Amino acid sequence: EQLSPKQNFDFINAYLQRMSPLIRMNSGFIDKYIGDGMMALFPDSPQTALEAALEMLQELATLNAERAEQGETAIQIGIGLHTGLLMLGTIGEAERMEGTVISDAVNIAARLEGITKVFGTTLVISEQTRAGLDDPDRCWLRFLGRIKVKGKDARVGVYEVLEEGTSPDFALRQKTQDTFEAAVEAYFAQDLATALSAFQAVLASNPADTAAEFYIQRCERFLAQGIPEQWDTVTPGV
Repeated sequence: EQLSPKQNFDFINAYLQRMSPLIRMNSGFIDKYIGDGMMALFPDSPQTALEAALEMLQELATLNAERAEQGETAIQIGIGLHTGLLMLGTIGEAERMEGTVISDAVNIAARLEGITKVFGTTLVISEQTRAGLDDPDRCWLRFLGRIKVKGKDARVGVYEVLEEGTSPDFALRQKTQDTFEAAVEAYFAQDLATALSAFQAVLASNPADTAAEFYIQRCERFLAQGIPEQWDTVTPGV
């Protein structure tokens, strides 16, 4: 809202010019730009998608350092990675056609990107992507839960990807990982009192842990009001 329409176009194009090559360098290709975001496909392996995402976060850290020197606010982004089958084809009609990909996997990837806002993280991957990694020890993974995303009935296991240098509170999240993941397991077993106590311990150690704060709010609400039918659905803003 601080920029004029032309400044917005210039800003988005400058950002995409720095990020888009990183996708191609890791054997991916961009299916489409969606405003200031993009959807990319990685046909070789989930590992190439993860490498691209991590390089984008490293580039973002560099970009934000440059913006800080110029007195400009930092940019925040969210990336969701999912692995599955899809079909690449053409949609439209005679006067207007375009190529795109359509599948359940595409929808889940989009939902995962959306919940980065909920958990206050920059990069999340599904359990399917984690299972397909060639080098699962390449970075630090923290289990966020088996959740239902909007529009889906089945739960999806979701992991937060942490890396020193791109996660400001990396050391604290690493230190509290065991307590956090135990709290997540208690939460999804509907042992809310145990989960609440553990999440509060995590937040006390790391006040910047937005994921712990999210779960604390849910535990307190459900303990006071009862567990609703859609208790395991995570939607941005809910």
